[in-house]
Parts: sequence; structure tokens; C-alpha cells
Amino acid sequence: MEKKANKSVIYWLLTGCFLILIMVLVGGITRLTHSGLSISNYKLLSGTLPPLNEQEWNDAFELYKQYPEYQKLNNNFTLEDFKDIYFWEWLHRLIGRIIGIVFLVPFFYFLLKKKLNESTLKKCVILLFMGGFQGFLGWYMVKSGLIDKPDVSHYRLAAHLTTAFLTFAYSLWVALDLIYPNKKEVNHSLRNLLRFGFAILVIQIIWGAFVAGLDAGFIHNHWPLMSDSKLIHETVYIEHTPTFKNFIAGRSGVQFIHRYLAYAVVAVCFLIWYRTKDIDLRQDQKKGIQVILGLVGVQFILGVFTLLYAVPIWLGVAHQIVAFFLLAAMTFSMHRFSK
Repeated sequence: MEKKANKSVIYWLLTGCFLILIMVLVGGITRLTHSGLSISNYKLLSGTLPPLNEQEWNDAFELYKQYPEYQKLNNNFTLEDFKDIYFWEWLHRLIGRIIGIVFLVPFFYFLLKKKLNESTLKKCVILLFMGGFQGFLGWYMVKSGLIDKPDVSHYRLAAHLTTAFLTFAYSLWVALDLIYPNKKEVNHSLRNLLRFGFAILVIQIIWGAFVAGLDAGFIHNHWPLMSDSKLIHETVYIEHTPTFKNFIAGRSGVQFIHRYLAYAVVAVCFLIWYRTKDIDLRQDQKKGIQVILGLVGVQFILGVFTLLYAVPIWLGVAHQIVAFFLLAAMTFSMHRFSK
């Protein structure tokens, strides 16, 4: 009975992981097509359906015209142009609603049927909080682009994206706890190295969100050096004062951090592989490390081409999704060396 209960909970958690992946994919397209501010209100139930007739479309378009993005950037938009950007934001919100239903309904079912042990129940409550907080951050992010500037705060964008990645990672971790219930001897050295790798990767994801939020991928489209064949272009440290602000709010500064932190991520992943290559590992551990090494190479190459070609939509989305898979591989390996 316990095994069957665990199996259904595992499928539930992995379904949530898959939906978060789709959410991140559509969110990336929404950002790259500048569609995120096309819906300026939030209606939990009635907003589930898009406008269904010409009058509803005109009403939605008139509402859009009241905000800075239309007034300062898109005042040449026709209704057809508006429909294009509306679609991606509507789809992004629809998937968010589906995720909420997929997490909440089975959770209460498992709770009533007593299919969650005390430990799993606590973890699932944390997951529900993280999911709710993620939804709040989405609204909070959009709100920042409806006041003066026709763009969302890159800090809020980073919080929204990073929380999605972490919610996915924790969902996967809880599922892995159920898939591998028997604890093994822990290699503390490798566990700590993987934890460090996970932390560096999350920091890189945060700066990637800063790059996206500031459109910093459209400048210094050269590699391996920045513009004018410089290792550190002067714009990196002169856009803002005090100097440190350049690295969290300056377009050149955040690209500089994201560009060179990529080398650190690759180095740490290579170090993890090097430290384990002569050790007798279990098959799941070995596969996890191999996937990390392969994905970080693909991610680095995608990052270079995304920069060189000034962020075409398909490359930008691919770069974000491979980061998602790399975080999944890091989470899996960290779990297998920790439990």
C-alpha cells in the first residue's frame, strides 16, 4: 500500500516538474517577444479565457492603451499586433493556473486519503508555499511595468524566474526522496562540491535574468572579448555610481558578470567530473555526473551563440531551457551523493 501511494505521489510531483518546465519555456518566449505587459489586469477565473469576440478584443486593446508600453513604445500597434503579444502572456498565465490546479487538487486528495507521511507532507506544504509565492512574484513583476517605464523591474524578473527554477528543483528533490527511499553512505566531500556547484549555477541563473531584464544581450555581441576587443569594456564600470551598482543594474556590468561567471560554472562542473572519474560510483551517480558535464558544454556553446547573434528568440529560449535541464542534473546528482 505504501509503495502504491508513493508511486502516485511521485507521478504527481514529476508532472508538476514537467509543467514548470513548460511554464519556463513559454515564459522565455513571452519575455523575448515583449508580450509580458499585454494583459494589465489579473482576473483569476474570468481571465482563464481569452477575448472571444471583437468587442472583447477591442476592450482589452483599449485597456492596454492606458499603460506606458503602448503610449511610449507601441503606439503604432494595430489590433492584430496586440493579439500576437496577448497570446503569449495569456498562455503563460493559463499554464500558471493549470500548475495551481495540478498541485492543489491532488494534494488535498492525498491528504484526505492519508497517502502522505509526515515528512512528505511537510515538504509538500513548502512546495505549495513556493508555488503560491511564484504566482505572487509574477503579478508583482508585471505591476512594475505599468507605472512609468514600459518594462518590468529586472530585479523582480530575476526573483520570478529564480523562484520557478528553485520550485522545480525542490519538486524534483521531493520526488527523488520517494524514488530512492533507502539512504546510502554519504561522500561528504563530493556532496559539498555539488552543493557549491548548485549555488554557483543558481547565481548564474540570477544574472542571466538580470541580462534578460535589462536587454543586456543586445550589446557587446562579440566573443571571447567584449566590444573593441577588450576583456573589460569601460562601460562595465561607468554606467552607474557607486561602482558596485554597475554589476547589478548596468547593462554592460551584468553582461560582464554573466559572461565570465559562465567560465566558473564550466570549471566547477569539470572539477566535479574530474574528482569522480577515478572513484567507484553507483550507476545513477555516474550518469548524473556525465549528464552535468554534457549539458554544461551545450549550455556554454548556446550562450556564446546567443550573444554573437544578439538573442534570436529560438536561441534565447534554448539557452534558458538547457539551464533548466542543467539545474535538474545538478539537483539529481546532489541528491544521489547526499542520501
